[in-house]
Amino acid sequence: MGRGGGPAYEAILAQPGQTLMGRIKITEQGEVLASKYSLPELALYNLETATTAVIQGSLLGTKFDEIEPWRHIMEEMAARSRDNYRKLIYEQPDFIDFFHQVTPIEEISQLQISSRPARRGGKKDLSSLRAIPWVFSWTQSRFLLPAWYGVGSALQTFLDENPVDHLKLLSYFYHKWPFFRMVISKVEMTLSKVDLQLAEHYVKELTQPEDRERFAPVFEQISHEYYLTCNVVLTITGHKRLLDGDPELQRSVQLRNGTIVPLGFLQVSLLKRLRQYRGSAAGGAARSRYSKGELLRGALLTINGIAAGMRNTG
Repeated sequence: MGRGGGPAYEAILAQPGQTLMGRIKITEQGEVLASKYSLPELALYNLETATTAVIQGSLLGTKFDEIEPWRHIMEEMAARSRDNYRKLIYEQPDFIDFFHQVTPIEEISQLQISSRPARRGGKKDLSSLRAIPWVFSWTQSRFLLPAWYGVGSALQTFLDENPVDHLKLLSYFYHKWPFFRMVISKVEMTLSKVDLQLAEHYVKELTQPEDRERFAPVFEQISHEYYLTCNVVLTITGHKRLLDGDPELQRSVQLRNGTIVPLGFLQVSLLKRLRQYRGSAAGGAARSRYSKGELLRGALLTINGIAAGMRNTG
Protein backbone atom coordinates (compact mmCIF):
# COMPACT_ATOMS: atom_id res chain seq x y z
CA MET A 1 0.00 0.00 0.00
CA GLY A 2 1.38 3.37 -0.99
CA ARG A 3 4.66 1.77 -2.05
CA GLY A 4 6.85 3.81 -4.35
CA GLY A 5 5.06 7.11 -3.95
CA GLY A 6 1.50 8.32 -3.75
CA PRO A 7 -0.80 8.86 -0.80
CA ALA A 8 -1.88 5.76 1.09
CA TYR A 9 -4.77 7.73 2.57
CA GLU A 10 -6.34 8.36 -0.83
CA ALA A 11 -5.58 4.81 -1.96
CA ILE A 12 -7.67 3.41 0.89
CA LEU A 13 -10.52 5.84 0.21
CA ALA A 14 -10.48 4.70 -3.42
CA GLN A 15 -11.46 1.14 -2.48
CA PRO A 16 -14.87 0.04 -3.80
CA GLY A 17 -17.83 0.99 -1.67
CA GLN A 18 -18.98 -1.44 1.03
CA THR A 19 -15.63 -3.26 1.07
CA LEU A 20 -14.00 -1.62 4.10
CA MET A 21 -16.74 -1.94 6.74
CA GLY A 22 -14.37 -0.84 9.49
CA ARG A 23 -11.58 -3.27 8.64
CA ILE A 24 -8.72 -3.62 6.17
CA LYS A 25 -5.89 -6.12 5.71
CA ILE A 26 -2.64 -4.69 4.36
CA THR A 27 0.60 -6.28 3.20
CA GLU A 28 3.65 -4.09 3.72
CA GLN A 29 6.70 -5.02 1.67
CA GLY A 30 9.95 -5.50 3.52
CA GLU A 31 11.77 -2.69 1.73
CA VAL A 32 9.42 -0.02 3.15
CA LEU A 33 9.39 -1.16 6.77
CA ALA A 34 12.38 0.97 7.75
CA SER A 35 11.06 4.10 6.04
CA LYS A 36 7.56 3.76 7.52
CA TYR A 37 7.94 2.12 10.93
CA SER A 38 11.54 2.40 12.15
CA LEU A 39 10.81 5.41 14.40
CA PRO A 40 7.85 5.64 16.82
CA GLU A 41 6.75 8.94 15.28
CA LEU A 42 6.80 7.49 11.77
CA ALA A 43 4.98 4.35 12.82
CA LEU A 44 2.27 6.36 14.61
CA TYR A 45 1.81 8.66 11.62
CA ASN A 46 1.44 5.80 9.12
CA LEU A 47 -0.87 3.77 11.35
CA GLU A 48 -3.04 6.82 12.06
CA THR A 49 -3.20 7.60 8.34
CA ALA A 50 -4.44 4.10 7.49
CA THR A 51 -6.84 3.97 10.42
CA THR A 52 -8.36 7.37 9.62
CA ALA A 53 -8.89 6.43 5.99
CA VAL A 54 -10.57 3.16 6.93
CA ILE A 55 -12.92 4.91 9.36
CA GLN A 56 -13.76 7.65 6.86
CA GLY A 57 -14.25 5.20 4.01
CA SER A 58 -16.52 3.04 6.16
CA LEU A 59 -18.70 5.84 7.50
CA LEU A 60 -18.69 8.36 4.66
CA GLY A 61 -18.16 6.24 1.57
CA THR A 62 -19.30 7.65 -1.76
CA LYS A 63 -21.81 6.00 -4.08
CA PHE A 64 -19.87 6.68 -7.26
CA ASP A 65 -18.79 3.04 -7.55
CA GLU A 66 -22.42 2.05 -7.84
CA ILE A 67 -23.21 4.23 -10.89
CA GLU A 68 -23.71 1.60 -13.59
CA PRO A 69 -22.85 3.73 -16.68
CA TRP A 70 -19.56 4.77 -15.06
CA ARG A 71 -18.69 1.17 -14.29
CA HIS A 72 -19.54 0.17 -17.86
CA ILE A 73 -17.19 2.84 -19.26
CA MET A 74 -14.40 1.65 -16.97
CA GLU A 75 -14.95 -1.98 -18.00
CA GLU A 76 -14.65 -1.02 -21.67
CA MET A 77 -11.48 0.99 -21.12
CA ALA A 78 -9.98 -1.77 -18.96
CA ALA A 79 -10.65 -4.32 -21.73
CA ARG A 80 -9.01 -2.06 -24.34
CA SER A 81 -6.01 -1.45 -22.11
CA ARG A 82 -5.59 -5.16 -21.46
CA ASP A 83 -5.83 -5.94 -25.19
CA ASN A 84 -3.16 -3.34 -26.04
CA TYR A 85 -0.89 -4.70 -23.31
CA ARG A 86 -1.27 -8.29 -24.49
CA LYS A 87 -0.63 -7.31 -28.10
CA LEU A 88 2.82 -6.14 -27.08
CA ILE A 89 3.62 -8.92 -24.62
CA TYR A 90 2.22 -11.93 -26.48
CA GLU A 91 1.83 -10.89 -30.12
CA GLN A 92 5.04 -8.93 -30.73
CA PRO A 93 7.32 -11.76 -31.90
CA ASP A 94 10.58 -10.14 -30.77
CA PHE A 95 9.35 -8.93 -27.40
CA ILE A 96 10.57 -11.77 -25.18
CA ASP A 97 14.08 -11.67 -26.61
CA PHE A 98 14.01 -7.88 -26.18
CA PHE A 99 12.98 -8.27 -22.54
CA HIS A 100 15.77 -10.71 -21.72
CA GLN A 101 18.46 -8.57 -23.31
CA VAL A 102 17.53 -5.05 -22.15
CA THR A 103 16.63 -5.84 -18.53
CA PRO A 104 18.71 -7.51 -15.78
CA ILE A 105 16.19 -10.31 -15.32
CA GLU A 106 18.81 -13.07 -15.21
CA GLU A 107 20.89 -11.18 -12.65
CA ILE A 108 17.81 -10.41 -10.54
CA SER A 109 17.18 -14.16 -10.40
CA GLN A 110 20.44 -14.47 -8.45
CA LEU A 111 19.57 -11.88 -5.81
CA GLN A 112 19.16 -13.38 -2.33
CA ILE A 113 16.11 -11.30 -1.42
CA SER A 114 13.24 -13.71 -1.71
CA SER A 115 12.03 -17.00 -0.28
CA ARG A 116 10.95 -18.12 -3.76
CA PRO A 117 12.84 -18.41 -7.07
CA ALA A 118 12.17 -15.88 -9.83
CA ARG A 119 10.75 -18.59 -12.07
CA ARG A 120 8.46 -21.55 -11.61
CA GLY A 121 10.01 -24.80 -12.72
CA GLY A 122 13.23 -23.20 -13.88
CA LYS A 123 11.95 -22.51 -17.40
CA LYS A 124 12.88 -19.29 -19.20
CA ASP A 125 9.57 -18.57 -20.90
CA LEU A 126 7.25 -15.77 -19.86
CA SER A 127 4.58 -18.02 -18.35
CA SER A 128 7.02 -19.39 -15.76
CA LEU A 129 8.23 -15.95 -14.63
CA ARG A 130 6.80 -14.69 -11.35
CA ALA A 131 5.14 -11.28 -11.16
CA ILE A 132 7.64 -9.57 -8.85
CA PRO A 133 10.81 -10.16 -10.92
CA TRP A 134 8.79 -9.25 -14.05
CA VAL A 135 8.00 -5.79 -12.63
CA PHE A 136 11.37 -5.50 -10.88
CA SER A 137 13.36 -5.98 -14.09
CA TRP A 138 11.40 -3.34 -16.03
CA THR A 139 11.88 -0.93 -13.14
CA GLN A 140 15.64 -1.39 -13.16
CA SER A 141 15.93 -0.40 -16.82
CA ARG A 142 13.60 2.55 -16.21
CA PHE A 143 10.80 1.38 -18.51
CA LEU A 144 8.36 0.50 -15.68
CA LEU A 145 6.36 -1.03 -18.50
CA PRO A 146 3.78 -3.15 -16.60
CA ALA A 147 2.52 -0.14 -14.64
CA TRP A 148 1.31 2.01 -17.53
CA TYR A 149 1.47 0.30 -20.93
CA GLY A 150 -1.96 0.18 -22.57
CA VAL A 151 -3.55 2.88 -20.41
CA GLY A 152 -2.90 5.72 -22.86
CA SER A 153 -4.33 3.86 -25.87
CA ALA A 154 -7.49 2.93 -23.96
CA LEU A 155 -8.11 6.47 -22.74
CA GLN A 156 -7.31 8.01 -26.14
CA THR A 157 -9.68 5.66 -27.95
CA PHE A 158 -12.48 6.69 -25.58
CA LEU A 159 -11.67 10.38 -26.11
CA ASP A 160 -11.59 10.01 -29.89
CA GLU A 161 -15.19 8.74 -29.89
CA ASN A 162 -16.43 12.13 -28.70
CA PRO A 163 -13.51 14.49 -27.94
CA VAL A 164 -15.39 17.28 -26.17
CA ASP A 165 -17.98 15.40 -24.14
CA HIS A 166 -15.75 12.47 -23.23
CA LEU A 167 -12.95 14.76 -22.06
CA LYS A 168 -15.45 16.56 -19.81
CA LEU A 169 -16.62 13.20 -18.49
CA LEU A 170 -13.12 11.89 -17.73
CA SER A 171 -12.18 15.19 -16.08
CA TYR A 172 -15.33 14.90 -13.97
CA PHE A 173 -14.38 11.32 -13.05
CA TYR A 174 -10.94 12.55 -12.03
CA HIS A 175 -12.25 15.26 -9.73
CA LYS A 176 -15.22 13.38 -8.24
CA TRP A 177 -14.57 9.63 -8.34
CA PRO A 178 -11.88 8.53 -5.82
CA PHE A 179 -11.25 5.25 -7.64
CA PHE A 180 -10.64 6.86 -11.04
CA ARG A 181 -8.55 9.61 -9.50
CA MET A 182 -6.32 7.04 -7.80
CA VAL A 183 -5.90 5.06 -11.03
CA ILE A 184 -4.80 8.18 -12.90
CA SER A 185 -2.57 9.41 -10.07
CA LYS A 186 -0.78 6.05 -9.84
CA VAL A 187 -0.20 6.01 -13.58
CA GLU A 188 1.01 9.62 -13.41
CA MET A 189 3.43 8.79 -10.60
CA THR A 190 4.82 5.83 -12.49
CA LEU A 191 5.21 7.79 -15.73
CA SER A 192 7.21 10.39 -13.81
CA LYS A 193 9.74 7.70 -12.91
CA VAL A 194 10.18 6.47 -16.47
CA ASP A 195 13.41 7.59 -18.14
CA LEU A 196 13.27 6.65 -21.81
CA GLN A 197 16.68 8.17 -22.52
CA LEU A 198 18.29 5.87 -19.98
CA ALA A 199 16.09 2.99 -21.15
CA GLU A 200 17.34 3.56 -24.69
CA HIS A 201 20.90 3.36 -23.36
CA TYR A 202 20.08 -0.11 -21.99
CA VAL A 203 18.75 -1.06 -25.42
CA LYS A 204 21.75 0.23 -27.36
CA GLU A 205 24.41 -1.21 -25.06
CA LEU A 206 22.90 -4.54 -24.01
CA THR A 207 21.33 -5.85 -27.21
CA GLN A 208 23.38 -8.06 -29.49
CA PRO A 209 24.49 -6.26 -32.69
CA GLU A 210 22.59 -8.72 -34.86
CA ASP A 211 19.36 -8.04 -32.91
CA ARG A 212 19.34 -4.25 -32.92
CA GLU A 213 17.44 -3.88 -36.16
CA ARG A 214 14.64 -6.27 -35.17
CA PHE A 215 14.40 -4.73 -31.68
CA ALA A 216 14.01 -1.17 -33.00
CA PRO A 217 10.23 -1.51 -33.68
CA VAL A 218 9.68 -2.84 -30.15
CA PHE A 219 11.32 0.19 -28.56
CA GLU A 220 9.45 2.53 -30.92
CA GLN A 221 6.15 0.89 -29.99
CA ILE A 222 6.88 1.34 -26.27
CA SER A 223 8.01 4.95 -26.77
CA HIS A 224 4.88 5.82 -28.74
CA GLU A 225 2.62 4.44 -26.00
CA TYR A 226 4.61 6.26 -23.32
CA TYR A 227 4.26 9.70 -24.91
CA LEU A 228 0.60 9.05 -25.74
CA THR A 229 -0.09 8.07 -22.12
CA CYS A 230 1.69 11.16 -20.78
CA ASN A 231 -0.32 13.46 -23.05
CA VAL A 232 -3.65 11.86 -22.19
CA VAL A 233 -2.97 11.91 -18.44
CA LEU A 234 -1.95 15.59 -18.56
CA THR A 235 -5.07 16.40 -20.59
CA ILE A 236 -7.37 14.72 -18.06
CA THR A 237 -5.67 16.17 -14.97
CA GLY A 238 -5.13 19.62 -16.45
CA HIS A 239 -1.51 19.60 -15.28
CA LYS A 240 1.33 21.09 -17.28
CA ARG A 241 3.83 18.58 -15.90
CA LEU A 242 3.44 15.17 -14.35
CA LEU A 243 2.67 15.33 -10.61
CA ASP A 244 1.92 19.07 -10.62
CA GLY A 245 -0.99 18.20 -8.32
CA ASP A 246 1.39 16.85 -5.66
CA PRO A 247 4.48 19.11 -5.51
CA GLU A 248 6.04 17.23 -2.57
CA LEU A 249 5.87 13.88 -4.36
CA GLN A 250 7.02 15.54 -7.58
CA ARG A 251 10.12 16.91 -5.85
CA SER A 252 10.81 13.60 -4.12
CA VAL A 253 10.61 11.67 -7.39
CA GLN A 254 12.81 14.21 -9.19
CA LEU A 255 15.48 14.01 -6.50
CA ARG A 256 15.48 10.21 -6.47
CA ASN A 257 15.46 10.00 -10.27
CA GLY A 258 18.55 12.18 -10.47
CA THR A 259 20.53 10.28 -7.87
CA ILE A 260 20.12 6.87 -9.52
CA VAL A 261 20.99 7.88 -13.09
CA PRO A 262 24.73 7.18 -12.48
CA LEU A 263 23.79 3.78 -11.06
CA GLY A 264 21.96 3.02 -14.29
CA PHE A 265 25.06 3.70 -16.39
CA LEU A 266 27.17 1.65 -13.99
CA GLN A 267 24.70 -1.20 -14.16
CA VAL A 268 24.71 -1.24 -17.96
CA SER A 269 28.51 -1.30 -18.04
CA LEU A 270 28.69 -4.15 -15.51
CA LEU A 271 25.96 -6.17 -17.22
CA LYS A 272 27.64 -5.78 -20.57
CA ARG A 273 30.98 -7.04 -19.20
CA LEU A 274 29.29 -9.85 -17.30
CA ARG A 275 27.43 -11.07 -20.37
CA GLN A 276 30.60 -10.89 -22.47
CA TYR A 277 32.28 -12.99 -19.81
CA ARG A 278 29.50 -15.55 -19.95
CA GLY A 279 29.47 -15.57 -23.73
CA SER A 280 33.09 -16.65 -23.99
CA ALA A 281 34.87 -17.98 -20.94
CA ALA A 282 38.35 -17.48 -22.36
CA GLY A 283 37.69 -14.35 -24.40
CA GLY A 284 35.61 -12.79 -21.67
CA ALA A 285 38.37 -13.21 -19.12
CA ALA A 286 40.76 -11.45 -21.46
CA ARG A 287 38.39 -8.52 -21.94
CA SER A 288 37.97 -7.76 -18.23
CA ARG A 289 40.38 -7.51 -15.35
CA TYR A 290 37.56 -8.45 -12.98
CA SER A 291 36.37 -11.94 -12.23
CA LYS A 292 32.86 -13.15 -13.01
CA GLY A 293 32.04 -13.09 -9.30
CA GLU A 294 33.21 -9.48 -8.92
CA LEU A 295 31.20 -8.34 -11.92
CA LEU A 296 28.09 -10.10 -10.64
CA ARG A 297 28.50 -8.63 -7.17
CA GLY A 298 28.83 -5.15 -8.67
CA ALA A 299 25.74 -5.64 -10.82
CA LEU A 300 23.71 -6.88 -7.85
CA LEU A 301 24.79 -3.85 -5.81
CA THR A 302 23.52 -1.51 -8.54
CA ILE A 303 20.23 -3.43 -8.58
CA ASN A 304 19.83 -2.86 -4.83
CA GLY A 305 20.73 0.81 -5.19
CA ILE A 306 18.29 1.48 -8.03
CA ALA A 307 15.53 -0.40 -6.20
CA ALA A 308 16.10 1.76 -3.11
CA GLY A 309 15.87 4.93 -5.20
CA MET A 310 12.89 3.90 -7.30
CA ARG A 311 10.92 2.28 -4.46
CA ASN A 312 8.72 0.53 -7.06
CA THR A 313 10.38 -2.85 -7.08
CA GLY A 314 7.65 -5.33 -7.83
